[in-house]
Amino acid sequence: MTRLLITLLIVLLIDIYVFQAVRTVAASFAPGARKATYVIYWAISLFTLGTLLLALLTRGSAPNPARMQVANVLFILFVSKLVVVLFLFLDDLVRLVQWASNTLRGPQNPKFDASRHRFMSQLALFMGALPFTALIWGMVKGAYDYQVKKVTLKFPNLPPAFDGFRLLQITDMHSGSFHSGEPLEKAVAIINKQAADVVVFTGDIVNNVASEVEPYVPTLAKIKARHGVFSILGNHDYGDYVAWESREARNRNLDTLKDHHRRAGWDLLLNEHRVLERDGQQIALLGVENWGHRMNFPKYGILSKAYAGTEKYPVKILLSHDPSHWDGEVNTQYPDIDLTLSGHTHGMQFGVNIPGWKWSPVQYVYKQWAGLYRKGKQYLYVNVGLGFLGYHGRVGFLPEITVIEFKRG
Repeated sequence: MTRLLITLLIVLLIDIYVFQAVRTVAASFAPGARKATYVIYWAISLFTLGTLLLALLTRGSAPNPARMQVANVLFILFVSKLVVVLFLFLDDLVRLVQWASNTLRGPQNPKFDASRHRFMSQLALFMGALPFTALIWGMVKGAYDYQVKKVTLKFPNLPPAFDGFRLLQITDMHSGSFHSGEPLEKAVAIINKQAADVVVFTGDIVNNVASEVEPYVPTLAKIKARHGVFSILGNHDYGDYVAWESREARNRNLDTLKDHHRRAGWDLLLNEHRVLERDGQQIALLGVENWGHRMNFPKYGILSKAYAGTEKYPVKILLSHDPSHWDGEVNTQYPDIDLTLSGHTHGMQFGVNIPGWKWSPVQYVYKQWAGLYRKGKQYLYVNVGLGFLGYHGRVGFLPEITVIEFKRG
């Protein structure tokens, strides 16, 4: 109860602080418009407080689409208000320093600069409106705005028969975040339109439990490729973020999830490898279970086991969910793994992604977090994911379908 009261008090104090900027800007409005502005602001704030109180009191209840959407809107409002608070605080800090300086210089009567204060309030509200607009757009448009990224990689050791071979990667579907099957049907249609030679899925098919993906298995079964569809598990697939009643219950959930992969016609690689053959020539496809090198993510993957028996193949492609595996083990101990395909980061579902420059807060956690990386002759590609988790949207880093074409050279 104490934690609940503290949380509500903090939110209320933020609302009161932000209202100072609203009141300053609205001071120049006509009386009716000013009153309407105040009523709308506090109506939204009281709704936020009430909804937050209800959410905290009903924690553990099964989520539903409406509840998740409301939670996302409240999250967006909170983030936007924090931006406003930051600018207001900087303005107050400057005024505090000025007041302290004037006090030290002796008795004076400095005038309050109302125009400057009004400008800073306007600036603070404008800056708060930017993330609000972007994050709302990310929910309405960005969440299902599937992007096809095309990459060409050259390998001097590529067998001639594989020149022009096309691999399609998807990852991080997080089926528990979908509200209906329609977006996924759209994604599958785009995937099949690429007519790839092989399709790979690099983990996190669910948020927490196997039942989340069950309604979508028939849709996923429609994904086709000449050499098949292969998959691995991600950190969310193990059910480690659920308080299971027993280890047996957790294991049953994992077995069910593995069965969903098979029902979809996907070849789930559990520290194993497969051989891809074309016109009598072969390359190896390796798949490991989750192996995280950061933030205490579990290490279920055994790369040595997946690698064993692949030494003779000229090109090796590794599916490993967490990109930290690349620096953590792959490029230090397995120099002949030519390409590693990962996901996991989502590009944090928020950032700036323009030609020649990309930025996201996730880059301060992961060295390799989106796109193509190279060390010597080894490549890593990090796909930012097909679905979403937590925030039900995407800004900058839109849902991705990656097509990689192999060339000799």
